[in-house]
Order: sequence, then structure tokens, then C-alpha cells
Amino acid sequence: MEQHRSEVSTGISQKPWLVVGRGAIGLLAASRWALAQQPVQLWLRQAQSLNYRFSVGSRDFPMQLAGATHGPFDKVLIPVKAFDTVAAVQQLLPHLSEHAHIVLCHNGMGTLEQVQALLLPSQGLWFASTTQGAYKPSPLQVRHTGFGETMLGACNAAARSSVTTIASDLNIALGPLQQVADITPYLWKKLAINCVINPLTALLQVRNGELLKAEYQVQISQLLTEFVLVAKACGQQFSLDELQQLIEKVQQTTAQNLSSMQQDVANQRRTELNAITGFLLQQAAAHQIQLPAHLALYQQLTARLQPWQY
Repeated sequence: MEQHRSEVSTGISQKPWLVVGRGAIGLLAASRWALAQQPVQLWLRQAQSLNYRFSVGSRDFPMQLAGATHGPFDKVLIPVKAFDTVAAVQQLLPHLSEHAHIVLCHNGMGTLEQVQALLLPSQGLWFASTTQGAYKPSPLQVRHTGFGETMLGACNAAARSSVTTIASDLNIALGPLQQVADITPYLWKKLAINCVINPLTALLQVRNGELLKAEYQVQISQLLTEFVLVAKACGQQFSLDELQQLIEKVQQTTAQNLSSMQQDVANQRRTELNAITGFLLQQAAAHQIQLPAHLALYQQLTARLQPWQY
């Protein structure tokens, strides 16, 4: 399943990036761009600018980023939840330049086809799958909590055929970054992680490392066994051993972290459950595959949530 990967060198272009929203990953990217003197603006619902503090390790930086109200925008990073992605693109459409490049970044799957249908043939579509960790202990503070990497893939002809600085720019914001010819296997691999860690930690209300305990290993193995069947039916080959090792590594390296879904449930926010487990169940149904372990987990979690939370 390994693909050829090309390392991306850093570089700075002078056209400003637009970052949509004020989520943790978005503010992480915007902060790193600003500290590298890369021009960046925020697309906010209300405020004209945002003052917050960005923390990494023992360093703390006061940040002030301008809000943008109109375009044309050439480079846009959309690191919002999966269920908000299409609406965000629709809102931005009148403000995009004819040759704009859009980069999606979220957990779960199912948005690429919807967004592609909205864009002009000349507008590029990309997906950035990141394991960088960021956390907002308060609305005006963001902390870089986990140092991961980002996989970037061009998702339409305009992105694949254009000579751009998208990869080198994103290497500054979410790097180390590797550009890959096909992002799909990486989206499925991340889906495997999210289908296990997110709903389990959300249901149990525990940190990621709690799932390393022996009492959860049979359930995790069942979830991954089912995942391998659906992935294979969708053209993606994974071995159970590969995914078990991957899940264990993520649990170990993020043992003290709270998953995004755990935090959403704890704070009574809408979750990405339907873009994660819901997406897997939809793909299974399309291929007439039964997923009793995933279905049971989905039902247990939705029973504790309000309908608008999933």
C-alpha cells in the first residue's frame, strides 16, 4: 500500500492565505504562518480581527490576526468539522478567485465529492490529512499539543496540473508535510484510527491512553476486523496487524490527549460521528457488509447524544 512520497521543501509566497474559522487546527496553522511572516487572514462569522495566545512547549506568543470580509481569495484552508465543510465552501464561493485553491482538513470522509461539484473547473481542490495536535483550553488560547505530520493530496485536475506553492506553504503551517499522488489511502488509514479512538473515548469519556488496557482489546480487534472488510470492498487494502500496530502507536503517543469527539460530547457540541462511523456504516451497507461491532458502538453513543449532535 506504500506510495511514492516526495519531501516538500519550505518556502514562502506573498499571496495571503485565508483560514476559515477559529478552530484549534486552523489557529495552529494561522499562528505558524504569522510567526513565519507569511501573510494570513481569518474568515470569521463576526469579529473583524482575533486576539489570542498561541502556546508551543514553554513558549507563549500573543497573536493578532485580521479578519477578511471579501475576496477575491486565492488560497483557502478550511479546517472545520466535516459537517460544516460544504456550507463553508458555499459561503465562500462568491469570494473565490477563478483560479483559487481550496484545502480541506477534517476528520472523517464524504465531503470531497460534494465540494468538487461546487467548484469551477479552474479551481483546485486539495485535502490535508494531519496528525498534528492542537487544543483550545479557552476560546482565546490555542496550544500545540502533539507534533505529527501532514499528508497532502491534489484531488482534482486543476490542483494536479497547477504549479503552486500550496505544498510548501502548508509545510510551514502544518509540517512536516509530504505530498502524495493519491490521498485516498491516507484518508482511509486515518478513518481507521478515528473509527476506534474517537467513538470509544467519547462513549467512555476517557483519554486516548485508557484504550491500551487489556479490557478493550477484543472490542478494538473486532472494530478493526470489520474495518478491513469495508476498506477492501472500497478498493483499499489493509492488514489487521498493520492497523492494530498503528492504533496502539497512536494510543501511546497521544495517551494524555482527549480526542476531538470526547471533547465534543463532554462540551455538548455536535460531533463528527456521522462522518466517521456513519460513513463506514454507509459504505458497508452499499456493499451489503454487516458491521455489528461498529453498529453497536454507534447506537450506544447516539443513545447518549441529542439528535443534533451526530
